[in-house]
Amino acid sequence: MHRYFKPFVFLACLIPLGRLVWLGIHAGLSANPIEFITHSTGDWTLIFLLVTLAVTPLRKLTRQYWLISYRRMLGLFAFFYGCLHLTIWLVLDKSFDVHEMLVDIGKRKYITAGMTGFALMIPLALTSTKWSIRKLGGKRWQALHRLIYFSAIAGVIHYIWLVKADLRKPLEYAAVLGVLLLSRVVLWLKDRREGIRRTAMSEVSS
Repeated sequence: MHRYFKPFVFLACLIPLGRLVWLGIHAGLSANPIEFITHSTGDWTLIFLLVTLAVTPLRKLTRQYWLISYRRMLGLFAFFYGCLHLTIWLVLDKSFDVHEMLVDIGKRKYITAGMTGFALMIPLALTSTKWSIRKLGGKRWQALHRLIYFSAIAGVIHYIWLVKADLRKPLEYAAVLGVLLLSRVVLWLKDRREGIRRTAMSEVSS
């Protein structure tokens, strides 16, 4: 039954893009449209990364196991908005000036952090298919996809270093990420304890 909601979730994930298009048509992108679009797509990249990270702990805490079927879509939308974020910087901000881009990457640490976060998303997007899981094997695929944690961390650092005055918003993202990482550690410790207990019981019974 839950699979029938996927088209609606897909369309909902396109709402931020639709909003930007609507604002663009109606001259609502503020006095600095390039900056507005860049910040908006960056925000949604982080939001989708955090929502993707929230799927597994939420699934385990609520025992709503169907949630896992949405993780791939949410992760790909994080990559999609990350691509838009980077494209705006490449095309509208830097006009494909490779020299200026390389100077910025080396000179401005927030751009270096952002590029790192995006680069870490690329192998995740490329290996998001079922074929990749079969090809890599479950354990290696899971190990590779732990890069999402580092991508999210780099994204938050990128935002914190970018903002010079009001840090409230990037720190909110950092707090949410901290809670999600802590929840994963707690769940990992719980699973490990359960595994040790089952092993001990099997040894006793044998």
